[in-house]
Amino acid sequence: MKRGCGMLLPVSSLPSKYGIGAFSKEAYDFVDKLAEGGQQYWQILPLGPTGYGDSPYQSFSAFAGNPYYIDLVQLAEEGLLTRQECEAADFGDDERTIDYEKVYQNRFPLLKEAFLRWKSQHSRLGEDGIRLLLKKALSPETREYCFYMAVKNDFAGKSWEKWDEDIRLRNKTALKQYEERLQEEIRFYEFQQYMFEKQWNKLKTYANHKGIRIIGDIPIYVAFDSADSWSHPELFQFDEDCCPIAVAGCPPDAFSATGQLWGNPLYRWDYHRETGYEWWMKRMEYSFRLYDVVRVDHFRGFDEYWSIPAKDKTAKNGCWEKGPGLEFFLELKKHFGSAEIIAEDLGFLTPSVKKLVKDTGFPGMKVLEFAFDDTEDSDYLTHKYTENCVVYTGTHDNDTLQGWYGNLDESIRRFAVDYVGSQWTPRGEIHWDFIRLALRSVARLAIIPVQDYLGLGNWARINEPSTLGGNWKWRMTSGDLTDELLKKCRRMAHRYGRIG
Repeated sequence: MKRGCGMLLPVSSLPSKYGIGAFSKEAYDFVDKLAEGGQQYWQILPLGPTGYGDSPYQSFSAFAGNPYYIDLVQLAEEGLLTRQECEAADFGDDERTIDYEKVYQNRFPLLKEAFLRWKSQHSRLGEDGIRLLLKKALSPETREYCFYMAVKNDFAGKSWEKWDEDIRLRNKTALKQYEERLQEEIRFYEFQQYMFEKQWNKLKTYANHKGIRIIGDIPIYVAFDSADSWSHPELFQFDEDCCPIAVAGCPPDAFSATGQLWGNPLYRWDYHRETGYEWWMKRMEYSFRLYDVVRVDHFRGFDEYWSIPAKDKTAKNGCWEKGPGLEFFLELKKHFGSAEIIAEDLGFLTPSVKKLVKDTGFPGMKVLEFAFDDTEDSDYLTHKYTENCVVYTGTHDNDTLQGWYGNLDESIRRFAVDYVGSQWTPRGEIHWDFIRLALRSVARLAIIPVQDYLGLGNWARINEPSTLGGNWKWRMTSGDLTDELLKKCRRMAHRYGRIG
């Protein structure tokens, strides 16, 4: 990885006509603007299909894409929809905010209509031919997701622990019966994945040809309500009835007296080890098909993870358990060689976690918003960086620079101003001083959220952890990244040696 820079923007936050960012013309325009602004990377959030809460970190599958991102205009160009049908759907009228309820209610009927027309276009193949076409195009794991969603819909959207016992426990007869009865719904979900992969591959190829590489995000855990945990219960810490024995979270700390109870199933790392981490290798292979660089979220969990009894209501009574450690990453390197990975090593790091990051050779993360505290000695201060790291002003979980700066304690703000040297900077321009600090650091790669380049306040924040209702909704508008702003980005990238 050469010295470079990029922008962080979720696909969902792209401008588009139909309620949520997609693989649309606006995505191609954003790639053009990245290149114009002297950037070499576009970092996105996980692309998986989302459920309750709309979090990309709680997906129905680790091997599937979000159908919200399928561009309706391209479907219309293929004769699968009409512009009138797209325009008639109500996706909301706020170009700054995603209305997920309206997106959910209106997008799937359009995709179903597109599917029926696509089937008609391929009618010469017959039902068996269509089934084989989709089977050839999609991985077995992606098709497991399609089966899962069809059964889930048959049970009115309920998670698999609430299904009838025969299908919940994957009785062979029941699996066959459901597959036969729900084949049309299964094909509909396979069609979605077929279109998702087709459109994403086209966009990624375009980005790569423009000199833009994609940094993707892989959560360490999968959701309980997912095809992964239902299809492969042997991978997780479940009892004989496929109920979790223990779940994921993090321990009590200064921010939460009872810790955080995430509820994700925990892995049976002994089983994964016996199989040569086969499932994980498939997961990483899928990720490297989608992305050029993979950021591994919650890297600490590979060293040690917080295990909470499944019946507990808080994370307070959990305990630390050993993860797979370096062995896992050595296996990864056997399969993928010099594939590029970023370790999300934020938060409290024990010596063993630091050693694991160092032993893998992966660059870790530095977040400027974490650098300024009352100790004035944070490891996130830029003079402590080594070259092998990625610096961010903030991540999707942080406030925007302007929002963060406005909420600092006065003493910490004075330290930040003194460290950055921004005594004479107008309040509305203060974000540029922190962007410069990141870009001129020795960190090999600098990633800046688009909201920080735009100087937006905390109303443009992507996510506030441990809250529900207002997250993952912010959208950029097509006029935000002006020519003047992009010229400034390019000048700064050049000045600090991040482009030639």
